[in-house]
Amino acid sequence: MRRAEKVADLLREEITQIVGYELEDPRLDGVTVTDVRVSDNLRDARVYFTVSGDEGEAREALAALRHAAQYVRKQLILALDLRHAPELHFVRDTVEERGARVDELLSEIERELQHRDSEEERKEDEG
Repeated sequence: MRRAEKVADLLREEITQIVGYELEDPRLDGVTVTDVRVSDNLRDARVYFTVSGDEGEAREALAALRHAAQYVRKQLILALDLRHAPELHFVRDTVEERGARVDELLSEIERELQHRDSEEERKEDEG
């Protein structure tokens, strides 16, 4: 495992704890850290998160995370005994939402095909 991947795993665990238990911002209720990706030079980290709620709540959560970024970095330095913590860039993880949309579209296609098949059978029975 590359060093950046090891650091990313440590960061994800620690950021999850900080966001979940230390930050007392109500806009962060329902936020889950899903992944952290660190640049090879360890200077930048993209922190992916999901939010249970609507688009407005997601925007509020992103604003709260950006506001807390410096505090989170300081806590990472203390908790992980780092000389420098990477610059944190919070990014909304939409993989689950896109997956749910794909599932919805596939179900819709299946219903249409079943409807067409039943219409064709009905026409054959009549004809």
